[in-house]
Amino acid sequence: MTFIDLGVLLAVGALWGASFLFMREAAPVLGPVGMTEARVLLAGLCLLAVTAALRRISDLRRDPGGFLVLGALTAAVPFTLIAVAELRITASLAAILNATTPLFALLVSSIRQRARPSGGQFTGVLLGVVGVAVLVGLGPPHVDGTLLLAVGASLLAALCYALGGTYTQIRFPGTHPLVTATGQQLGAAVILLGPALALPPRRSPGTGILLAVLALALACTALGFVLFFRMVSRVGPTGALSVTFLVPLFGLLWGTVFLGEPLSWSTPFGMALVLAAVFLVTDRRPPAPARPQDGHVQEHRAAPSRRHRA
Repeated sequence: MTFIDLGVLLAVGALWGASFLFMREAAPVLGPVGMTEARVLLAGLCLLAVTAALRRISDLRRDPGGFLVLGALTAAVPFTLIAVAELRITASLAAILNATTPLFALLVSSIRQRARPSGGQFTGVLLGVVGVAVLVGLGPPHVDGTLLLAVGASLLAALCYALGGTYTQIRFPGTHPLVTATGQQLGAAVILLGPALALPPRRSPGTGILLAVLALALACTALGFVLFFRMVSRVGPTGALSVTFLVPLFGLLWGTVFLGEPLSWSTPFGMALVLAAVFLVTDRRPPAPARPQDGHVQEHRAAPSRRHRA
């Protein structure tokens, strides 16, 4: 990566980490469903304007049903679940729990491809479970049923992201990332429109809440996705997905600095365990080459390894 690419990577991590802070502020006032609807609708309209400027509107009409499913898996359901969870848990804990997404992605990928995880990946899964247990059992001062349900909602959101990633690979291969993101957000807005109208806010939001929703939709969601897609085009998906390591770090930082959320010794310890688990799970080394059957195969042994690593 160049210094500019690194700066963009840090910006995406900061924006996506801040989304947990804004959700923590807006969800109690607007409600989880209403806040999420405002988020995806504003972000979708913003991305739609960019898509129109690039003259790719016609691409959105090719698979409206697919965009509805994608919007449900990667926006409507997980955004709402995280907003519900943050009615009980801190933004810092919600951001750290979201880092378990690669663990669920490994599980989904292994089931779909019927492939056994490597030893390092299996260790990463176990380490991730321990990390979540440390965060839940030792971090919050009072563990009760409501807290466990909130943690379960956060983990279910992470599972939705993993399922959504697999669905994207199957349903939208070769689709421009901006088109996929626009259809995703608009699809989520359509899905949540009815529930949002049925569950209006209990009181009118103040200026601070409105600004939080605007920042969540336009900065964290719309701008965050545009910058992320820029990274994908410049450094490839592997380099871009390294932002996963930064989101919980920024979520912890913003929650502590701006919301005054408590930081106990178990919080950074549990976060370190989760991030170490993510590192192990995403370390996909190529399988060892098969033993040659005759002398003619020996000279070509290294070639497959280089191709897999490319």
